[in-house]
Amino acid sequence: MRRTDAAHDPERATLDKAAGENFPVAPFFLPRTCRDDLMAVYGFARLVDDAGDGDLAPGGADARLLGVPVAQADDRIVLLDAVEADLRRVFGGAPRHPLLRRLQPAVRRRFLTPEPFLGLIAANRQDQLVTRYETYDDLLAYCELSANPVGRLVLAVTGASTPERIRRSDAVCTALQIVEHLQDVKEDLARDRVYLPAEDMKRFDVQEADLAEPAAGASVRALVAHETERARDLLNEGAPLVGSVHGRLKLLLAGFVAGGRAAIRAIAAADYDVLSGPPKPGKVQLLREAGATLRGKG
Repeated sequence: MRRTDAAHDPERATLDKAAGENFPVAPFFLPRTCRDDLMAVYGFARLVDDAGDGDLAPGGADARLLGVPVAQADDRIVLLDAVEADLRRVFGGAPRHPLLRRLQPAVRRRFLTPEPFLGLIAANRQDQLVTRYETYDDLLAYCELSANPVGRLVLAVTGASTPERIRRSDAVCTALQIVEHLQDVKEDLARDRVYLPAEDMKRFDVQEADLAEPAAGASVRALVAHETERARDLLNEGAPLVGSVHGRLKLLLAGFVAGGRAAIRAIAAADYDVLSGPPKPGKVQLLREAGATLRGKG
């Protein structure tokens, strides 16, 4: 999509980003209404992330749709506040932004609650204030806001929520978030954010300057391997979620787990050098991982 098109249709520009995710957003084999509702949830989550990252459509179209004055169109906190205000309208009123209008029928049809949506907004507000994480537990607390609500919303949309499934889903979503951070170390650093725990960087003798190098040195690779193993353990903890459901939902959840496992294999295949370019799995690897996940193999 050309930048002029993105500025003209920010809703389409946002939804089109689904193709670049590590996991399937709304695959073809799901019923149409389910696909529509999952895409509506994705559109909201992507809008929030783009507002928090300064990646909204060029020209300030999203800000105008949200009622943000031109003078504040680049203020991320103001934008996130405006998204939250529009989210409140989803639950009782008439939303302004087309992505929030798209979300309203899904909320009503699936009896969704505000909490997971508010968690995603809170994570992006945190990104404006917290750019480093001292411990792994601190990072997990961030993922509780930034990633886990997405899985909980998927379970709610598909009518599959139970306490045990939510627990497994949280493990999968946190793993996917960690993997994404590993793929995007250099991109995040350019935004003045580091999602590698400071205590781990110290343990592996990695300085922030090392993360800006064209290629990863031995210390950075060892650190990335350590964090990758943590993500793999979380995926394995969450993988029984797939076997707890049946039919098309099983295929969908297998896709989430397989996407994470394929990304981990891509990172390992790059010898944990995530600085030369984000390691991404190919479609063949994704299909192999999906098959293995459906068979209950890790």
